[in-house]
Amino acid sequence: MDSSEITPELLLHAYAAGVFPMAESRDDPAIFWVDPRHRGIFPLDNFHISRSLSRKIRRAAFTIRTNTDFAGVVQACAARDETWINDTIRRLYQALHAMGHAHSLEVWEGETLVGGVYGVTLGGAFFGESMFSRRTDASKIALAYLVDRLRLGGFQLFDTQFLTPHLKSLGAVEISRAAYHARLAKALEAKADFNRPGPPPSPQDLLQRSTHTS
Repeated sequence: MDSSEITPELLLHAYAAGVFPMAESRDDPAIFWVDPRHRGIFPLDNFHISRSLSRKIRRAAFTIRTNTDFAGVVQACAARDETWINDTIRRLYQALHAMGHAHSLEVWEGETLVGGVYGVTLGGAFFGESMFSRRTDASKIALAYLVDRLRLGGFQLFDTQFLTPHLKSLGAVEISRAAYHARLAKALEAKADFNRPGPPPSPQDLLQRSTHTS
């Protein structure tokens, strides 16, 4: 599809219909739509925090922030040898962020951004787009805080698009396209707010609310 025809509003309609955009590479200006036969999701009550990850969170070596450097998170997610994030996608998600429909959760080491995740919100659905890690387990820590935030914010669906071994180890599962669309329809009717929980919780509060540890 000609990327010049895609607007932030069209992008939101696409998410509501269960599809999301990708590019073949950072240098390919074209955008294509994806509606996988099998969809990855995170059940919000089943995020898995291992004992080693729990210890790392408890050490509080990192600071968690939200929406303080959305562009930086997107840029870091795209800083790979191969990426589906081209300039058009960056521009569109920056526009969604300005509209309040795209958010980042960031892991900071001092004043250095070392991990994070970003995604789109619509109704009670969070559509996870990409994440990155520049320190061991930084992306896992970001996901732990994100799942907690989504639960507290009233979200019903955390879409991961695809199921990877990394996400599966944290509790993500794969469902059929039909099952996903049914869950999406219910989630879109819900009212949720990414900012409702306020500042990120302390490590102790996060771990106390996260009962699925082993």
